Amino acid sequence: MTTVTGQRTFDSLDPATGAVVGTHPIQDAAAVRAAVAEAEVAAAWWAGLGPAGRRRRLLDYKAVLTRDLSRIADVVHAETGKPKGDAVLEVVLAVTHLDWAARNAHRVLGRRRVSPGLVGANIAATLEYLPLGVVGVIGPWNYPVFTPMGSIAYALAAGNAVVFKPSELTPGVGVLLAALFAEAVPEHRVLRTVTGLGETGAALASDPGVSKIAFTGSTATAKRVMAACATNLTPMVAECGGKDALIVDADADLPAAADAALWGALSNAGQTCVGVERIYVVDAVYDAFMRELTDRAGRVRAGRDYGPITMPAQIDVIRRHIDDAVAGGRAVVGGAGSVRAPFVDPVIVEDVPEDSAAVREETFGPTVTVKRVADVEEALEKTNATAYGLAGTVFSGNARRAVELARRMRGGMTAINSVISFASIPALPFGGVGDSGFGRIHGADGLREFARPKAVSRQRFALPGMNLTSFTRGEKELDRLIRLVTFLHGRRKQ
Repeated sequence: MTTVTGQRTFDSLDPATGAVVGTHPIQDAAAVRAAVAEAEVAAAWWAGLGPAGRRRRLLDYKAVLTRDLSRIADVVHAETGKPKGDAVLEVVLAVTHLDWAARNAHRVLGRRRVSPGLVGANIAATLEYLPLGVVGVIGPWNYPVFTPMGSIAYALAAGNAVVFKPSELTPGVGVLLAALFAEAVPEHRVLRTVTGLGETGAALASDPGVSKIAFTGSTATAKRVMAACATNLTPMVAECGGKDALIVDADADLPAAADAALWGALSNAGQTCVGVERIYVVDAVYDAFMRELTDRAGRVRAGRDYGPITMPAQIDVIRRHIDDAVAGGRAVVGGAGSVRAPFVDPVIVEDVPEDSAAVREETFGPTVTVKRVADVEEALEKTNATAYGLAGTVFSGNARRAVELARRMRGGMTAINSVISFASIPALPFGGVGDSGFGRIHGADGLREFARPKAVSRQRFALPGMNLTSFTRGEKELDRLIRLVTFLHGRRKQ
């Protein structure tokens, strides 16, 4: 819509009822350019505060978020439809990550001495990580606080200003996060939000004042964002979708595995990039596991235990995948009738062919396929047979075998005898490979993702007879160098 002032706007809706939650401006390229230009000024001030000044202010921001935790969760609930309890958990996780980033940034990024080696014995070498400037964050709607804060918190802690473009489905959350930051840090708008549709995100990605883009969303959209970033050779970190699998070993705790599988598949209506979409169960325990899984699934209700499908267009994808799965396999919970927009009841289908869309493509709904396998090696082979590579889960009573399976599972994160637990640990990096994206948020890797390494070498004294980088260099100096390198690196008898 367009207001009397000529400003185009869009509505944020409650996905469960269709009621208007809020109305927000569609900020065009000019508005984005102005926001980035102001952020560049704020970035210089923020970087100049130094680690201690930023740490104090970020901890103040953390306190404000904690104070208004229930208020933030209410907005998340209204815009996504997820239960209030799930929204609270999301905000809590974001707060813990903000705390870790603020307290560990200087340790990870601060200047430190590195060894110059024997050849550089007269050189003092240091390495530090400096702010990039302005970081653009393009956030998703499924976890509108936790996921973007995984970039925002770490980018701020690394000394950057942030311009945040939230999803058009959850703009109110993004506006509130920036407003609460302004309360904690009133001097400059170091974190600001721009609202709009796809064109607003494209303008942010292609703005020459942005030093890096952090994007979360689909693989297809990530490619378009990369194309926009290429205009200015702007680097980006991309956290895309997944088709994550859970492996159940023969000696697994079956009740715990079924409980975790169900939560991983159905929580947030299955709208979780690291959610469980495939399950591979060793033959010896398959029937017992399925009894546990289906019994638990029968007690879960859409609209009570989890919310609606937040993005209306995803309903068609979910319906297509359910029809595809049922056509090739056997529905043991739910089926085609489970889709009652905007809600989808739990769907579990077994024996779905591995080449079907329901197994190969991301569904992003409360559905899961289950497959019987001879052993964990077959499970691992099928788990890794995907273009995605985000996360996964292993349930096993054998710790050594579980760790080995986890290490060999294609993806950036694997949980053992739990589900999605890695996301709650701020020190662990988060990100994928292949169609699941590249780069990392969270942890020390996440801090470095939003900084640039700066190497400095200082000659402390001249080495007599070893001035190798001069036109006065002679044969004797080269001979000394050759003898030194031969002594240090030449092959020696064992």
